[in-house]
Formats: sequence, C-alpha cells, structure tokens
Amino acid sequence: MYRHNLYHECFTRAADALFDLADALLTDVGARSLIELSEATCFRRGWPSLYAALEDGLIDRAALLRVFIEMLPQRLVGTRLVLGLDTSSILRPEAHTSKDRTLVYRSNLPKDATPVGPGWSFSALVVLPDPVSSWTYILDHRRVPSNETATSIGVAQLQAVVPKLRMGGDRAVLLLDRRYSNAPWVTASAGVAVDQLIRARADQVLYRMAPAPTGKRGAPRKDGARFKGSVATTHGPPDMDWKGVDAKQQAIHVSWWTGLHLRKARAVAITAVRIIRSGAQGTKRDPREAWFWWLGGALPPVAELAGLYARRFGQEHGYRFDKQDLLWAAPRVRTPEQMERWTDLVAIVHNTLVLAQPKVEAERRAWEAKHRPATPRQVRRALGRIIAQLGTPARAPQPRGKAPGRAQGARVKRAERHAVVRKSPPKATAPPK
Repeated sequence: MYRHNLYHECFTRAADALFDLADALLTDVGARSLIELSEATCFRRGWPSLYAALEDGLIDRAALLRVFIEMLPQRLVGTRLVLGLDTSSILRPEAHTSKDRTLVYRSNLPKDATPVGPGWSFSALVVLPDPVSSWTYILDHRRVPSNETATSIGVAQLQAVVPKLRMGGDRAVLLLDRRYSNAPWVTASAGVAVDQLIRARADQVLYRMAPAPTGKRGAPRKDGARFKGSVATTHGPPDMDWKGVDAKQQAIHVSWWTGLHLRKARAVAITAVRIIRSGAQGTKRDPREAWFWWLGGALPPVAELAGLYARRFGQEHGYRFDKQDLLWAAPRVRTPEQMERWTDLVAIVHNTLVLAQPKVEAERRAWEAKHRPATPRQVRRALGRIIAQLGTPARAPQPRGKAPGRAQGARVKRAERHAVVRKSPPKATAPPK
C-alpha cells in the first residue's frame, strides 16, 4: 500500500526514474556516492537518468505528507505522541553556481573554529521513538529558504501536520532545543494545538504576572517580578517540588514555577522547569542542572516529565543515519529544488525502513550483538532480496536510441554564479587606530 501510494499519488513527473532511484537507495548498502546508485540492481536505467530524475522529476509534497501521516505506525504513537522539530545543514561551501545558499550551522567543530558555512538548511518534523534510537519517523521535511526562518518554516510545518494527526484524547508533545526558546517562536506557535517542552538557558529572564494597578498616575506595570534561572534569589518557592530516581537509579530533583511569561510574548503562559540530576557529569553535554519551558496544557506526571526531553536526542541519531547511510548530504546537485527532491527521497526510504522493521528479520554481521534491537542499517541490509520479490510499480525503461548530442557550433554559456545570502548584514568593524 505504501509503495503503491507513493508511485501513483506522489510522483507526478519522471515517476519511474524517481521510484527506481528510491529503491536503489533502499537496497544498495554499498554505495558511497549518488552516482554509484546507478549501478544498483533496482535502478534499471542508465546513469544519466539518475540526475535527470532529480532535475526533471516532480513530487507532490501535499500528497507525500498525506501518505506519511496515513502510514504512521501506531506503535510509535503509544500513550502520547511525542514529536521533535529541528534543523540540519547541508554544507555547500564551493557550490558557487548554486543559488539561495545561506550561512548555516556547522556542528562538531573545535571551540576556535567558525561554526557557520555556506549551504542549505532543512527543517524536519519527526515522531520520536521510545526508547531513544535512530528509528524516527519523518512527517515533514522542508528547506529553509533565505527569505524565511527556522521559526516560520517550523510553525508552517506544525500547522500543516498537527491537525491531521490521529492522537486520541491527549495532545502531542513537541520537544525543542534552545534555538526555539525565544519570543518569536513562542508567539508564532501559540495557536498550534500541541504542548511544548523547550530547552532554555539558565540566564534567560522571565517575568511573573503584573501587579494590580495602584491607582497612581502613569501607566500600570505590564510585568511583575523577574525570574532568572541562574539567580536563585529571583525564584521564590516552587509550585511543585519532587525528588526521585531516574532510569539509572540516580537521584533526580524536579521543580517548576507557573504563571511566567516573556516580556515580548506576554499573552503566552510559560512554566519554568528545573531538573537537577546528581548522576550527571556536570559538562556542557551532560549538565547537572537543566532548565526547560513548558507551553500548552497541564504538565504530564512529574516522573514522566523528568525523562521526557531525553527522547529528543533520537532526532540527532536519525540525522546521523540519513547522512551516513542514506547519503543525504552526498549529492553535489546544483539547484536547491534538486536537493529538496533528494531530501524527499531520503525521507521516503527512511520511513520505508521504519514500516518494514517489525516485518523483516534484520541481517546482522557476526560481530553484532543479537540480543540488541535491530538498527535501521541492519534492516536495510535485508530489504534487497525482499524488494526483488515484491517487484516494483515503476515501468521498465523504453529503448530510446542514441542521443544526437549537442548541435554543431552551439555555444554553452558559463553557469551563473550566486553569492551567499546573508540574512543579516555583517556588523561594521571599527577602523584600526
């Protein structure tokens, strides 16, 4: 059903070549570059058709979103659906003929290295598994163009996806990292029917409700007392205080304060949550004290809240699998539209593996533990023979003869060069004295 709907509803132009390319990516575990996929058994066309599929193909993204939502496995929903939203970068520093490149984040660099570079950024809305693993399920994947922001694209994704989800009685929970702990995001996402748990900095300032008007001259105060996580004297007594142990039997202390807001988003109520873990290493990646914001309805049970945010790291594992195994960042295509089509194909293959997981016996190497749950890489190894038995809805290629080639005397113009788009102008530097 999933493969049938993809071919007949989502691939609206160059459907056969696109579907063959998706099957090649799904089954050829040895390919390390885009062009090597043309040697896969499932790709029945010549290697130029691979690039032509990305250049001329067309994918109906509304239909693709509908298929992804309809096929969402219920085992991932559980008692309450947990979503993750984040952006990931495709670096293209030397692609001078590629348009709409912006300065995007570069991860895992030394402290003194510049953490940005030219490229494209993509925002992904995924279902997060429990326990944490790379078995994420992609609901929507969109590029962040230079005239948009991660906030505007992320809100658009939520507005398109959340109303269509079948969640039962409980609202979905959205887990977000620190880049979303700001007033523009809080204001823009307030109208979406989803609860949010956002990682926040300890030094961010919130405010309590404004005091009652005093009757004196002048405008009444719009904000109450300051609340700053890094300044204990501003906290006051918490509305809830709980002590217990985590999954590793380490002591954990959870406190929260309700009725707070941001100065630039006064209409949205925020609950500040502090989690102190005695078993943490006290490093930047594993801090003993962490602050979060809760937006939306009632907070979940405190024991559940204490370990909820850890599920967000499954999105990082999913990104790693897409880039290392599914070659997401490997193609050197010229246009952002081609990269968007390739991203859709990667999402299709990723979700195919999630749907196949309970029905396929994973293929493990001799040194891989058999008592551990299967990984997407191990399931992918087993799909080659299964896809060969299932067949494909794509039509076989038609012989076309030899192309006439370029006309004699034709002049090929130099490809247009595009500068990197800076969303904010560079800061002026003072002249040397």
